[in-house]
Amino acid sequence: MFKADNFTAMSVMLKSHREKIDLVYTDPPFNTMQDFYISDGRANSVSHVKSRKAYADKMPLEKFLAFLRERLILIHELLSERGSLYLHIDCKTGHYVKIILDEIFGADNFMNDIARIKSNPKNFYRRAWGNERDMILFYVKNSALNIWNDIKSPLNNSEISRLFPKTDPDGRRYTTVPLHAPGETQGVTGQVWRNIPVPSGRHWRTDPAQFDILDAQGRIEWSSTGNPRIKKYADEHEGSKIQDVWTFKDPQSPVYPTEKNHDMLKLIIAQSSLPESIILDPFAGSGTTLTCADELGRKFIGIDRSEEAVRIMLERLTGEYKFVDLEKTLKNSSD
Repeated sequence: MFKADNFTAMSVMLKSHREKIDLVYTDPPFNTMQDFYISDGRANSVSHVKSRKAYADKMPLEKFLAFLRERLILIHELLSERGSLYLHIDCKTGHYVKIILDEIFGADNFMNDIARIKSNPKNFYRRAWGNERDMILFYVKNSALNIWNDIKSPLNNSEISRLFPKTDPDGRRYTTVPLHAPGETQGVTGQVWRNIPVPSGRHWRTDPAQFDILDAQGRIEWSSTGNPRIKKYADEHEGSKIQDVWTFKDPQSPVYPTEKNHDMLKLIIAQSSLPESIILDPFAGSGTTLTCADELGRKFIGIDRSEEAVRIMLERLTGEYKFVDLEKTLKNSSD
């Protein structure tokens, strides 16, 4: 954990960690032209009442984009060939940032623009549509090599009831699918099976010899007219692919301004890193990325220059880690 300007810290890290970071999640300032404060009025509440300043988020757009660009160049240098970047930003600035990322990472390494539902609807009196989302830009160092664990989303009870409407005698929910699929073939999957011809314009899903095995296992359901269908059980379903619209609302009583959803960070880390991976958050803020990485058994590096951010992170982090006040260390070494 570094207390430092992240440009300084990442520049120093190039000596030891170039191309060694497998995952970077970063939630930089959104250039909101506001100051953010931490209030003592309510336990761990965030307020614009001027109690203790967490950080300032005020830069002209051109300066902000230049500030971010030089840090993204360093992130690219630190990422391994299998590494990923998730950059969290809002919709006002994100489109400019994507152009910068295309330049640094290459447009071919852009994977997703994830829409994240962050809160309940608001902006009721604004002369525009309300806003309840922000965006996460997902890039990789090399789209042929990036870590991807293909985590699925478990089906909920409503989806199970809809997709698996039948129940067998032992209570297992299931559905059935045809033995055949579109397209004609000339091989074994186009031959007659048990005196049943393949329907016109179709072919068997697999070698019909496999159907004999499935039938012996009770995995084929026969209709009263002798039509066979394969049984698919809900408890064997791997889950559905996670799409690019997420609902991960932020804490209502955050310990730090712009603290992000814990479950969202765990999903990102679980999906795009391995147990031996190093996770970097160069705008570490409240330290949620670091705590999630630790919970999943990953090594982590966090950077922030805010006194309040560092104080909160040191209170939240458990286990073994090293804290370095890098600016003080560099000053002492120069002296």
